[in-house]
Amino acid sequence: MENHGKLAILVGGGPAPGINSVIGAATIRARLSGIEVVGIQEGYSHLMTGDTSHVLHLDIADTSRIHFRGGSHLGISRANPTKTPEALATALAALEKLGVTMLISIGGDDTCFSAHKLAEASKGMLRVTHVPKTIDNDLALPQEAFSFGYQTARHVGVEIIKNLMVDARTTSRWYFAVAMGRKAGHLALGMGKAAGATISLIPEEFRGKSVRLSRIVDILIGSILKRLAVGRKDGVCVMAEGLVEILPEEDIAGLDGVERDAHGHIRIAEVDFGNIVKAAVTRKLAELGLKTTIVAKNIGYEVRCADPIPFDMEYTRDLGYCAARFVIEGGSDALISIQHGRFVPIPFSEIMDKVTGRMRIRMVDVESDRYKIARSYMLCLRREDFENRKVLDQLAAAAKMTPDAFRARFHYLVEDEHEPMLMHKLAAASPPAPTS
Repeated sequence: MENHGKLAILVGGGPAPGINSVIGAATIRARLSGIEVVGIQEGYSHLMTGDTSHVLHLDIADTSRIHFRGGSHLGISRANPTKTPEALATALAALEKLGVTMLISIGGDDTCFSAHKLAEASKGMLRVTHVPKTIDNDLALPQEAFSFGYQTARHVGVEIIKNLMVDARTTSRWYFAVAMGRKAGHLALGMGKAAGATISLIPEEFRGKSVRLSRIVDILIGSILKRLAVGRKDGVCVMAEGLVEILPEEDIAGLDGVERDAHGHIRIAEVDFGNIVKAAVTRKLAELGLKTTIVAKNIGYEVRCADPIPFDMEYTRDLGYCAARFVIEGGSDALISIQHGRFVPIPFSEIMDKVTGRMRIRMVDVESDRYKIARSYMLCLRREDFENRKVLDQLAAAAKMTPDAFRARFHYLVEDEHEPMLMHKLAAASPPAPTS
């Protein structure tokens, strides 16, 4: 039995392709049930001050075609209503003033946490559900369920990487492409694997350990040397920006002064990670008597507001429909998910990290075959390279070093190597250089 009231839709966090599809589908579903719908503009930023004037009244005619476009029909904000009890109470009071009894929150893990705390504070007066949005794909969904926007961001990112690969080969240079992903490497790995980039670097491969910048530099130099050993001067590395968060502050110049957002996260885009790595790699290559042209490229803002591909258009329309139906029929306090073609609400309590008190982050599963296959095709130094004398001699010659000196300099990179245990191993001791 459907309960009547007023439904509000709100978008928090950063942009992701498909936001408008959720807004449109949820509005259509609610209006067909006779429910009034309002869109809250610019996230929680105005509600937190008690301002109820930044609201759009939504109807089918306003929203039936917005699913084709990227961006957000309602704008977006990272304003955090959980920052203080007063801000949360003011936001809740503003929704009550608007006559809102149901809220669809669209966002990532921080906005999901805000939705959870708002529902909790309302004591049942406000039914809240959350639609998982982030190109990072790091919300605590089942492994095979994507956060919306990821597939479009990967699609657009792959086109960029593909063009960089052609440019790299044409001009005999390397590109260090830094992909968005605050903590997890899903987007970087997804783009790099699909495009067939030379190597992808993600924080998960370091198994939760802090890593020095010098190690990342040496990993990249190893890839450059393996290319040189077979006569190639070009390559493309895709790095996850989340690597910044596992580096010690002293390794990233100026990191301690970087601005943080309303949720306390480093604004990683302000850390010029690509150029920091480029400078360090160039310096180390020079010490070996080698020189190569390296270009750093950030990939993120180009993909966040892209028009959604059909996958995300369909997926987000399903999510918007299910979100509206869920709260209209009395549901609350749950994340909206589609699993194996079925709507499954996931209670907020099930995705909370009991230690941190925040929403859990889904990292890349480096034990999965999906990751191991990607790893097998990457061009990087492996343990077998040091055990095969011919390969070792080739690498040492490319580095202008003796084999013993090369071993002493780079062997530490493979000492804790985790062997990809695939049923059918894709890589030999030293995989051939990709021809792309």
